[in-house]
Amino acid sequence: MKVTVVGAGAVGASCAEYIAIKNFASEVVIVDIKENFAEGKAMDLMQTSSLLGFDTNIVGSTNDYTKTEGSDVAVITSGIPRKPGMTREELIGINAGIVKTVSENLVKHSPDIIIIVVSNPMDTMTYLAHKVTGLPKNRIIGMGGALDSARFKYRLAEALACPQSDVSGMVIGGHSDTGMIPLTGLATRNSVRISEFLSAEKLEEVAKATMVGGATLTGMLGTSAWYAPGAAVSAMVHAIATDSKKMFPCSAFLDGEYGLSDITIGVPCIIGKNGIEKIVEIELTEAEQAKLKESAAAVSKTNALLDA
Repeated sequence: MKVTVVGAGAVGASCAEYIAIKNFASEVVIVDIKENFAEGKAMDLMQTSSLLGFDTNIVGSTNDYTKTEGSDVAVITSGIPRKPGMTREELIGINAGIVKTVSENLVKHSPDIIIIVVSNPMDTMTYLAHKVTGLPKNRIIGMGGALDSARFKYRLAEALACPQSDVSGMVIGGHSDTGMIPLTGLATRNSVRISEFLSAEKLEEVAKATMVGGATLTGMLGTSAWYAPGAAVSAMVHAIATDSKKMFPCSAFLDGEYGLSDITIGVPCIIGKNGIEKIVEIELTEAEQAKLKESAAAVSKTNALLDA
């Protein structure tokens, strides 16, 4: 499998690193507009190969998309990251132009590609990639829900004082500080509902901490997080490479599912060799349904800025 990662910053480099370490890809191409930046990141990562025991070849490219030709999967991380106090939506003006150009270049050289979008505002950038490329809806995926769910499980395990491997939980909705919907009622610890262990008040605290997980890290780091986003991407790419049919909450183009249309937003999806193999419609409570509609309205409002 050949994988392209567009953007050699912290998130892109982490994506490339984790994909290479898992040793399922034959080649990872890193592309960046900054002269020699991607080449330097690729060289640095390749010098870990003998130490970490992977055989994936990592190549860097300064804005030369011919090197991406024949890619099976591409990850778009390019764009400006969040700074403290910024919302993801405030990034739309600059990042929309970048994602449009990148998407067109990727499809030009790899018409059968599957694209995973990381750039913020993620749901809107995923929607833009759909509109720009015209690819089938199963071949464009927004990463956000996988990351948000990992952060949810981290917070659940923290509250329970247990290993994260004990915990199962999911976040749907928009990838924003107000649009995420942690499904606390469905969260479990080894198949036992979390509500058996934590009070409703504590679960609400966990949900709120999850929703501002990205903003919390941005405030601490001075920029967007990169380890967990990179890990989320690598898990999704691995599911595509191995056709594992693993379920991730991710931003998918909806055409009637959950009563929503012409929007990309986080819902549970089965991921395999064709990208999104199936959108899973789960039963939501009335409150969760209302929150999802509210989240979708906010995403649609941001999408409208693409035409502004």
